[in-house]
Amino acid sequence: MSPDKRTHRMDRRNLLIAGGAGGLAAATGLLAPSSAAAAFPQLTARPRWRKPIVIAHRGASGYRPEHTLAAYRLAIDMGADVIEPDLVSTKDGVLVARHENEISGTTDVADHSEFADKYATKSIDGVRLSGWFTEDFTYAELRTLRAKERLPDLRPDNTRFDGRLRIPTFGDVIDLVRFEAQRRNRRIGVYPETKHPTYFRNLGLPLEPGILRELRRVGWTRSTSPVFIQSFEISNLRALSGRTEVKLIQLVGGTGAPYDQVVAQTAVTYADMVTAGGLRRIARYARGIGPDKFLLIRQRADGTLGRSTGVLEDAHAVRLLVHPYTFRSENFSLPNEYDEGSDPAAHGDAIGELTRFFELGVDGVFGDFPDTTFEARWQFLTAQRLARAASA
Repeated sequence: MSPDKRTHRMDRRNLLIAGGAGGLAAATGLLAPSSAAAAFPQLTARPRWRKPIVIAHRGASGYRPEHTLAAYRLAIDMGADVIEPDLVSTKDGVLVARHENEISGTTDVADHSEFADKYATKSIDGVRLSGWFTEDFTYAELRTLRAKERLPDLRPDNTRFDGRLRIPTFGDVIDLVRFEAQRRNRRIGVYPETKHPTYFRNLGLPLEPGILRELRRVGWTRSTSPVFIQSFEISNLRALSGRTEVKLIQLVGGTGAPYDQVVAQTAVTYADMVTAGGLRRIARYARGIGPDKFLLIRQRADGTLGRSTGVLEDAHAVRLLVHPYTFRSENFSLPNEYDEGSDPAAHGDAIGELTRFFELGVDGVFGDFPDTTFEARWQFLTAQRLARAASA
């Protein structure tokens, strides 16, 4: 069965289960699931996730426009343990799910003549960008926009949802997750990322208080709560470590340096952070790292995967979780030994690549195709179980 037919049947099945207009609202993202989720103020205990965990990168972003309730819900349908919303702020301090605060590539804002005067050029983390920015919109204004596919050339099928899905708030995302966890009787979590925290703090719109406020609203305040907070910057995670018990994850880019360290002129780079000493320092304030996957297995000059760099082993030595990013199924994104054919948009052997990282010992992975990640994990864990049984 093709992915389109499979996901279509999943959507239809879950619409019927959820029932009526409420089910349609949750599945399409046209409305928030807040009223439904309010019926479940406290969730009963859920079993622990199986490792490695399946983290839905921006939702099921391989099948739906990213950071929409439709993408998040489909990710849950496909077995994701955790869904990942990137968070930015509106002018009035509402946290919304967008990969970037510049939204011309992910919304239909350019089609709204009433917002033409909001077009601007700004410096975001040292990079000059032109477009429309969430911090120039009130949430009421942002609600009038609709999402669109960010990568239409690579994922043309997703464009059929353009103009149909609104931009959710962090509260909407949490409510959807809690509603689905209760309905399915399984543990589902959220993995919010603070986007450009120094930039927003300098605007007087810090992201962290709003994140903690929403988590307190639903009682997700402990280390056992189904929450990870992630950031590419260091200082905001250090500050959060003194304000919350929830799990913090230090993201580590493949090149460059955290922007807060650039501003502070500390000379700390991402490469410094994955040395043995750097990982020990991270362990003082964070529960894990989210590294570029090629920081764990080096990519050779010919585009194939080489040997382990030792970063995972060093991280585990100081009891840090390791959740690499980003795993995608298109040939365009796969190491050369796993791509299949000349079409960059065609799907290659993503399960093969994922298995390499599962065998390395990662604790979870960020992926755009949660069904593929789920299948790869199932095959990996099944092979492990059979091997143990054969050696017993």
